[in-house]
Amino acid sequence: MDVSSSEDEVLLCLQEIIFECVIFFTICFEYISEEKTRESSQYERIRYNRVSRVPDQVRKLSRIIDINDISCINNLRMSRDAFGRLCHILENTGDLHCNRNISISEQVAMFLHILAHHTKNRIVGHEYERSGRTVSKYFNNVLNAVIKLHPLFLGRPEPVDEHCTNERWKLFKGCLGALDGTYIKVRVSVTDKGRYRNRKGDITVNILGVCDSNMKFIYILSGWEGSAADSRVLRDAITKENGLRIPKGSYYLVDNGYTNGEGFLSPYRSVRYHLDEWGEGKSRPRNKEEFFNMKHSRARNVIERSFGLLKSRWGILRTSSHYPIKTHNRIIMACALLHNYIRTEMPIDPIEHEVPDLEQEPIDPIDYIGVVESTPQWSGWRDNLATSMYNQWRRR
Repeated sequence: MDVSSSEDEVLLCLQEIIFECVIFFTICFEYISEEKTRESSQYERIRYNRVSRVPDQVRKLSRIIDINDISCINNLRMSRDAFGRLCHILENTGDLHCNRNISISEQVAMFLHILAHHTKNRIVGHEYERSGRTVSKYFNNVLNAVIKLHPLFLGRPEPVDEHCTNERWKLFKGCLGALDGTYIKVRVSVTDKGRYRNRKGDITVNILGVCDSNMKFIYILSGWEGSAADSRVLRDAITKENGLRIPKGSYYLVDNGYTNGEGFLSPYRSVRYHLDEWGEGKSRPRNKEEFFNMKHSRARNVIERSFGLLKSRWGILRTSSHYPIKTHNRIIMACALLHNYIRTEMPIDPIEHEVPDLEQEPIDPIDYIGVVESTPQWSGWRDNLATSMYNQWRRR
């Protein structure tokens, strides 16, 4: 056999093998490329095609606000009618706008869902078929719109008059309501934790709340650190340009954490006060001071119930949130405003049973109270009021 011919045959075989390998790898590469392209196009269709997600978005919103009031109250803390009116007010008065991608109803629903259940943006985005960025954007839009409505939603104080028949309030003529402070947990930077740590060791803000006899908030001041004393927060409230205004001759009920001075009626110190200390027999009041404290405690309990109702309704106020402190203070304001709106629009507050019950603008200029201090005249007036209340009770 010729050597040269055998070498040619071997070379020819190698060429055929290489050619077949090239064809094989080319086919494999094309197949893999087609699979990747198919998967990529399928992912893009699921992730970015807005039209395909519209039915799911509409279906989710309809399950909340169109089926029945129970579902709407459980998810958004208000009935369907109240929700519809709120959307109308926010659109026409609060300058909240919709676009071709999202409606007013969906914006407000996502906002209320976060407040009611303290749900993170990505979870709400999954529920409503929206991105986390979209949820964050419209949450802030609705928050700003609600804050704009504070002149409409805040209550107007009305003093107790001579014709009042409410057993809690009829003895406190001229009283506008009650005020107190409460703590709400927040998250702050490590350097600021010392200022926001309250006497219990929690990182909080100190909130001043003022409400009327119907448990509607008249005034809310949020932003003070948890270490601030209640009396200091109150002084700041009455000295602000648009702060708390108390006409001469009127007053609010306060606890012993505040000074008994003009405009602020506190109970007697070193005298039993709390509601669970009163009863029949030996637990009955024995003098005017104890009787006054009992009546004072029953009336002032309205602010404690208002705070309890506020925190029961909005889960975002019960635990610290991931929002910046500035935004969290605005959220607290919005929760109080929406609380007032629900109390006005719904004749029966569905959350009120969860909180136990322990029993026009003036034309002429008004002289307002501008200081918080104790005076002998105000202490004497409290003594006269306590004597009158006790004598009326004894004559029965």
